[in-house]
Amino acid sequence: MGLLERKVAVVTGGGTGIGRAVALGLAAAGAKVVVNDYGVSVDGRDPSSEPANQVVAEIRARGGSAVASAESIATMAGGRAVVDLALREFGDLHVLVCCAGILRERMIFNMTEEEWDAVIAVHLKGHFAVMRPATAHMREKKAGSIVTFTSTAGLEGSPGQPNYSAAKEGIVGLTRSTALAMAKYGVRCNAIAPTADTRMTQRLPGERRAQSTATPPDAIAPVVTFLASDRAAHITGQVIAVRGTDVSVYSHPAPLRTLTGAEPWTAEALADVWDRALGQDRLRRFDAMKIPWPPQPA
Repeated sequence: MGLLERKVAVVTGGGTGIGRAVALGLAAAGAKVVVNDYGVSVDGRDPSSEPANQVVAEIRARGGSAVASAESIATMAGGRAVVDLALREFGDLHVLVCCAGILRERMIFNMTEEEWDAVIAVHLKGHFAVMRPATAHMREKKAGSIVTFTSTAGLEGSPGQPNYSAAKEGIVGLTRSTALAMAKYGVRCNAIAPTADTRMTQRLPGERRAQSTATPPDAIAPVVTFLASDRAAHITGQVIAVRGTDVSVYSHPAPLRTLTGAEPWTAEALADVWDRALGQDRLRRFDAMKIPWPPQPA
């Protein structure tokens, strides 16, 4: 018997990449799966029902149970419709996995409002739009597992993706908030920060792309399946990085150093002691991307 026998799962963005691998993995573990995918290109254009239909056909060909949803989860109505489909077709909802996403890369000083809004809508609002009805159902049932998807771009920043980075960091806050709110109902919520070869990472430059393309999306699916299962019923509020055979648990933010003054601080007094008393927590990506900081004199 699979880890998810008799479970019902929804996977958003389940038609391609990591979402497809996750949907197939959940189905292989015994879950009945709603494969949701708006079927757009990587930048969010040209919707099609074909990606979701193809994954459903693949699951059924392997003896599993699945239905397709081509709803856009960037709207509250779309998120509600996906959850309603699971309840209507399979009678319950135990697992929600939010993989849907698009990219609109641009530097912060060049980004348009539309490019910002489109990415925030699919990633951050898209998580909420499905989690809102899913948590209401899971609260009544007093059980359930939600797996959200963040990114290294959210956790560490990405210079050409301010919209995507903001959404992905927002998803971490949403994950922790949901874990706190749903704990007394026995519902858990964890985030995955994946590294994998997908149509999104194909757009990355040089070395960063090489790091991603070394890892297939299939490597993410077993971690999601475990977190969705009752074997992980004690795990919640975690950010978990997956890269090939490496699985890491991120720390929660906490103060590194605290400076306490004998009286209210002035800007001048802070300037005198800041570097030796507080310093900085250096951005990891400064070193990874070989960005010199502080700036070198001209």
